[in-house]
Amino acid sequence: MLPLGGCMQATLSPSTDASMTPRDRQLLAHTPYAQANVPEQYLRHIVDYRRKEQPGTILVDTDARYLYYVLPDGKAIRYGVAVGEEAMAFSGVARVGRLAEWPDWVPTADIQARLGPYPARVPGGPANPLGARGIYLYVGNKDTLYRIHGTNQPEYIGQAISSGCIRMRNEDVIDLYDRVKLGSTVVVLPPGQSAQAETGGRWRG
Repeated sequence: MLPLGGCMQATLSPSTDASMTPRDRQLLAHTPYAQANVPEQYLRHIVDYRRKEQPGTILVDTDARYLYYVLPDGKAIRYGVAVGEEAMAFSGVARVGRLAEWPDWVPTADIQARLGPYPARVPGGPANPLGARGIYLYVGNKDTLYRIHGTNQPEYIGQAISSGCIRMRNEDVIDLYDRVKLGSTVVVLPPGQSAQAETGGRWRG
């Protein structure tokens, strides 16, 4: 068991590639980016979870840079994520409106203005900023334009960066994608409202 503040207990969830398809293995075997040394607290863990969300819910703690997938019996899988800077981050309650493997990336006009120029569409693959999977957040029937997705910049896991979306290591977003269902609830906490107090405290190493 890993020592955490308060009463929270966490165990490192064994890394598994069981969810990976042959295409995943092929594309991730020769990535065009260096594998990052992600701090241990941002690796996948099984943790105690005392909030009220139902099993199958995704909760994103933007302050702590964690994403929780709620399990039965007071447990959750906790993944490390990169989140958007405060002014660009989505917060609120959404649902999973679309799921995609190795999605194409269509830069919005705002992204083109800030970071461009980019092609109008970037094909899916290991160099694509959306990475191995895309989980699309909808409110009602409207696409919020925010995503939970993989990344070609794993060195930013645990940080707040300019893009407003929620980035995960590719192996983690593959694991999450294999669990989540269309219509699942996604709760994204606003800055200043952390789940850590309700899940036992912050990481102490």
